[in-house]
Amino acid sequence: MTDARERLIEFIKADAVFHGDFTLTSGKKASYYVDLRKVSLDHRVAPLIGQVMLDLIADIPDVVAVGGMTMGADPIASAVLHQGAARGAEYDAFVVRKEPKDHGRGRQVEGPDVSGKRVIVLEDTSTTGGSPLAAIEALKKVGAEIAAVAVVVDRDTGAKEVIEAAGYPYYAAISLADLGLEK
Repeated sequence: MTDARERLIEFIKADAVFHGDFTLTSGKKASYYVDLRKVSLDHRVAPLIGQVMLDLIADIPDVVAVGGMTMGADPIASAVLHQGAARGAEYDAFVVRKEPKDHGRGRQVEGPDVSGKRVIVLEDTSTTGGSPLAAIEALKKVGAEIAAVAVVVDRDTGAKEVIEAAGYPYYAAISLADLGLEK
Protein backbone atom coordinates (compact mmCIF):
# COMPACT_ATOMS: atom_id res chain seq x y z
CA MET A 1 0.00 0.00 0.00
CA THR A 2 1.36 3.41 -0.92
CA ASP A 3 1.90 6.11 1.67
CA ALA A 4 -0.66 8.32 -0.12
CA ARG A 5 -3.25 5.52 -0.01
CA GLU A 6 -2.59 4.84 3.69
CA ARG A 7 -2.93 8.53 4.51
CA LEU A 8 -6.11 8.82 2.41
CA ILE A 9 -7.68 5.87 4.23
CA GLU A 10 -6.88 7.48 7.59
CA PHE A 11 -8.45 10.80 6.55
CA ILE A 12 -11.57 9.04 5.27
CA LYS A 13 -11.91 6.97 8.45
CA ALA A 14 -11.43 10.03 10.67
CA ASP A 15 -13.44 12.65 8.77
CA ALA A 16 -15.79 11.06 6.23
CA VAL A 17 -17.33 7.98 7.87
CA PHE A 18 -20.46 8.65 9.90
CA HIS A 19 -22.33 6.07 11.97
CA GLY A 20 -26.10 6.04 12.51
CA ASP A 21 -29.19 5.29 10.43
CA PHE A 22 -28.91 6.56 6.85
CA THR A 23 -30.91 6.29 3.66
CA LEU A 24 -28.68 6.20 0.59
CA THR A 25 -29.46 7.75 -2.80
CA SER A 26 -30.46 4.26 -3.91
CA GLY A 27 -33.08 4.14 -1.15
CA LYS A 28 -31.14 1.43 0.66
CA LYS A 29 -30.65 1.72 4.42
CA ALA A 30 -27.18 1.76 5.97
CA SER A 31 -25.70 1.96 9.47
CA TYR A 32 -22.88 4.16 8.22
CA TYR A 33 -22.42 6.82 5.58
CA VAL A 34 -19.23 7.59 3.69
CA ASP A 35 -19.39 11.30 2.78
CA LEU A 36 -16.32 11.83 0.63
CA ARG A 37 -17.18 15.49 0.03
CA LYS A 38 -16.02 16.04 3.62
CA VAL A 39 -12.52 15.14 2.45
CA SER A 40 -12.45 15.50 -1.34
CA LEU A 41 -12.74 19.26 -0.98
CA ASP A 42 -10.12 19.44 1.80
CA HIS A 43 -6.73 20.89 0.79
CA ARG A 44 -4.88 18.14 2.67
CA VAL A 45 -6.84 15.27 1.16
CA ALA A 46 -7.60 16.26 -2.44
CA PRO A 47 -3.97 15.77 -3.53
CA LEU A 48 -3.98 12.30 -1.94
CA ILE A 49 -7.16 11.39 -3.82
CA GLY A 50 -5.54 12.53 -7.06
CA GLN A 51 -2.40 10.49 -6.39
CA VAL A 52 -4.30 7.35 -5.41
CA MET A 53 -6.67 7.58 -8.38
CA LEU A 54 -3.77 8.19 -10.77
CA ASP A 55 -2.11 5.03 -9.48
CA LEU A 56 -5.39 3.15 -9.88
CA ILE A 57 -5.90 4.14 -13.54
CA ALA A 58 -2.24 4.28 -14.60
CA ASP A 59 -2.36 1.10 -16.70
CA ILE A 60 -5.51 1.99 -18.66
CA PRO A 61 -4.21 3.01 -22.09
CA ASP A 62 -4.96 6.07 -24.19
CA VAL A 63 -7.24 7.88 -21.71
CA VAL A 64 -7.47 11.62 -22.34
CA ALA A 65 -10.10 12.75 -19.82
CA VAL A 66 -11.74 11.85 -16.53
CA GLY A 67 -14.98 12.95 -14.91
CA GLY A 68 -18.49 11.94 -14.04
CA MET A 69 -21.81 13.04 -12.66
CA THR A 70 -21.78 16.34 -10.88
CA MET A 71 -21.28 16.67 -7.89
CA GLY A 72 -19.65 13.57 -6.49
CA ALA A 73 -17.17 13.17 -9.34
CA ASP A 74 -16.22 16.85 -9.71
CA PRO A 75 -13.58 17.12 -6.97
CA ILE A 76 -12.22 13.66 -7.86
CA ALA A 77 -11.75 14.66 -11.51
CA SER A 78 -10.15 17.94 -10.47
CA ALA A 79 -7.74 16.12 -8.14
CA VAL A 80 -6.75 13.70 -10.93
CA LEU A 81 -6.29 16.57 -13.40
CA HIS A 82 -4.04 18.53 -11.02
CA GLN A 83 -2.01 15.63 -9.67
CA GLY A 84 -1.71 14.25 -13.21
CA ALA A 85 -0.31 17.57 -14.42
CA ALA A 86 2.20 17.51 -11.54
CA ARG A 87 3.33 14.06 -12.73
CA GLY A 88 3.46 15.05 -16.40
CA ALA A 89 0.26 13.17 -17.30
CA GLU A 90 -2.20 14.85 -19.61
CA TYR A 91 -5.67 14.10 -18.28
CA ASP A 92 -8.36 16.67 -18.92
CA ALA A 93 -11.50 16.73 -16.78
CA PHE A 94 -15.18 16.89 -17.69
CA VAL A 95 -18.45 17.30 -15.80
CA VAL A 96 -21.71 15.52 -16.61
CA ARG A 97 -24.89 17.36 -15.63
CA LYS A 98 -27.97 15.42 -14.58
CA GLU A 99 -29.85 17.04 -17.46
CA PRO A 100 -28.75 19.11 -20.47
CA LYS A 101 -28.79 22.84 -19.85
CA ASP A 102 -31.98 24.54 -21.02
CA HIS A 103 -30.06 27.62 -22.20
CA GLY A 104 -26.78 28.54 -23.82
CA ARG A 105 -25.38 25.63 -25.79
CA GLY A 106 -27.67 23.13 -24.04
CA ARG A 107 -24.80 20.84 -23.11
CA GLN A 108 -24.95 17.97 -20.66
CA VAL A 109 -21.22 17.19 -20.80
CA GLU A 110 -19.06 20.19 -19.97
CA GLY A 111 -15.33 20.59 -20.51
CA PRO A 112 -13.13 19.63 -23.44
CA ASP A 113 -14.55 17.82 -26.43
CA VAL A 114 -14.54 14.09 -25.66
CA SER A 115 -16.05 12.89 -28.94
CA GLY A 116 -14.06 9.91 -30.22
CA LYS A 117 -11.81 9.97 -27.14
CA ARG A 118 -11.22 7.41 -24.39
CA VAL A 119 -12.44 8.58 -20.99
CA ILE A 120 -12.74 7.21 -17.49
CA VAL A 121 -15.92 7.80 -15.52
CA LEU A 122 -15.13 8.67 -11.91
CA GLU A 123 -17.25 8.52 -8.78
CA ASP A 124 -16.49 9.30 -5.15
CA THR A 125 -18.38 6.33 -3.73
CA SER A 126 -20.72 3.97 -5.50
CA THR A 127 -23.62 1.96 -4.15
CA THR A 128 -25.69 0.82 -7.13
CA GLY A 129 -23.63 2.03 -10.08
CA GLY A 130 -26.49 4.30 -11.17
CA SER A 131 -24.53 7.56 -11.31
CA PRO A 132 -21.65 6.17 -13.39
CA LEU A 133 -24.12 4.52 -15.78
CA ALA A 134 -26.04 7.81 -16.16
CA ALA A 135 -22.75 9.57 -16.92
CA ILE A 136 -21.88 6.86 -19.45
CA GLU A 137 -25.18 7.36 -21.28
CA ALA A 138 -24.57 11.11 -21.57
CA LEU A 139 -20.98 10.55 -22.69
CA LYS A 140 -22.01 8.01 -25.34
CA LYS A 141 -24.43 10.61 -26.78
CA VAL A 142 -21.47 12.91 -27.44
CA GLY A 143 -19.36 10.11 -28.91
CA ALA A 144 -16.96 9.37 -26.04
CA GLU A 145 -15.43 5.92 -25.68
CA ILE A 146 -15.70 4.63 -22.11
CA ALA A 147 -12.45 3.00 -20.99
CA ALA A 148 -13.51 2.23 -17.41
CA VAL A 149 -15.30 3.32 -14.28
CA ALA A 150 -13.11 4.17 -11.27
CA VAL A 151 -14.36 4.94 -7.77
CA VAL A 152 -12.55 6.10 -4.66
CA VAL A 153 -14.60 3.98 -2.22
CA ASP A 154 -16.58 0.90 -3.23
CA ARG A 155 -19.43 0.16 -0.79
CA ASP A 156 -19.55 -3.47 -2.01
CA THR A 157 -23.29 -3.26 -2.59
CA GLY A 158 -23.45 -4.35 -6.21
CA ALA A 159 -22.11 -1.37 -8.18
CA LYS A 160 -19.11 -3.36 -9.47
CA GLU A 161 -21.34 -6.15 -10.75
CA VAL A 162 -23.78 -3.72 -12.40
CA ILE A 163 -20.99 -1.77 -14.14
CA GLU A 164 -19.24 -4.93 -15.31
CA ALA A 165 -22.54 -6.44 -16.51
CA ALA A 166 -23.00 -3.30 -18.62
CA GLY A 167 -19.63 -4.09 -20.22
CA TYR A 168 -17.26 -1.68 -18.47
CA PRO A 169 -14.19 -2.43 -16.36
CA TYR A 170 -14.61 -1.32 -12.75
CA TYR A 171 -11.78 -0.13 -10.51
CA ALA A 172 -11.99 0.80 -6.84
CA ALA A 173 -9.18 2.39 -4.84
CA ILE A 174 -10.53 1.65 -1.35
CA SER A 175 -12.84 -1.05 0.00
CA LEU A 176 -15.05 -1.18 3.06
CA ALA A 177 -12.52 -3.55 4.66
CA ASP A 178 -9.83 -0.89 4.18
CA LEU A 179 -12.03 1.47 6.22
CA GLY A 180 -12.78 -1.10 8.91
CA LEU A 181 -16.44 -1.25 7.86
CA GLU A 182 -18.62 -4.25 7.25
CA LYS A 183 -21.10 -4.64 4.44
